[in-house]
Amino acid sequence: MNLSPAEIERVIDAALAEDLGQGDVTTRATLPPGARLRFVMATRQDIVLAGIEVAAAVFRRLAPDAKIEILARDGARAGPGQPLARIEGPAHALLAAERTALNIVQFMSGIATLARAYVDRIAGTGAVLLDTRKTLPGLRGLSKYATRMGGATNHRLRLDDGILIKDNHIAVAGGIAEAVRRARAANTGLKDVRVECDTLDQMREALAAGADSILADNMTPAMLGEAVRLVAGRVPLEASGGVTLENIRAIAETGVNFISTGKITQAAPAADIGLDIAE
Repeated sequence: MNLSPAEIERVIDAALAEDLGQGDVTTRATLPPGARLRFVMATRQDIVLAGIEVAAAVFRRLAPDAKIEILARDGARAGPGQPLARIEGPAHALLAAERTALNIVQFMSGIATLARAYVDRIAGTGAVLLDTRKTLPGLRGLSKYATRMGGATNHRLRLDDGILIKDNHIAVAGGIAEAVRRARAANTGLKDVRVECDTLDQMREALAAGADSILADNMTPAMLGEAVRLVAGRVPLEASGGVTLENIRAIAETGVNFISTGKITQAAPAADIGLDIAE
């Protein structure tokens, strides 16, 4: 997914309202009103960059006349010390925007960097890494854009993006076959019916019921190998649950089509990116 201008503005509105309060009292107290600054934004670690344009938009919001030179683009790898952007403008505005801009680019680059690590682990297997809806409330758009910059593929953005029948749906409907039947009969406008299965027996039920794709939940690589043989290419097979950097290669090598994990959006550490006075 791409970030729309409206989404960027919404996030910036909320972030600045949260951070500014009545304004940057420290800068007002210590710097003269007409002071100007030149900054360099640089990474202090190996990263996959994401969110640089959003960070630039934060600076432009408070300093519309700031001169901003983007030196690296989203999706690019960058190493320690590499400059990402140069910013020049009124000191009061730039310092007021600094923390919000850094928070955003650090957050998004952390996700992109971790996503790329997962993607690199499964390179050559044919499996595709998917993200999930396990994101911080209000930041899903930024999170899913960042996973894509890291090489992952976006899964459902919202609940109305696709039908995924999970354990609670199955329990209330009275079984997989009935849940699939109801999903088919409902006027949702969505054709693909995906069923989450915890066991091979459930997979057999889902296949017999006409599921269009299957999500294998919390299965070991050995079980996933059996699942791949059972499905035999009839529908796409996704593995999810308990996926880590340590085991994702083994999962991919079972032959599943997709692997989804919430860790790339829930557990990604913020990237170490700084903003320093230019010499």
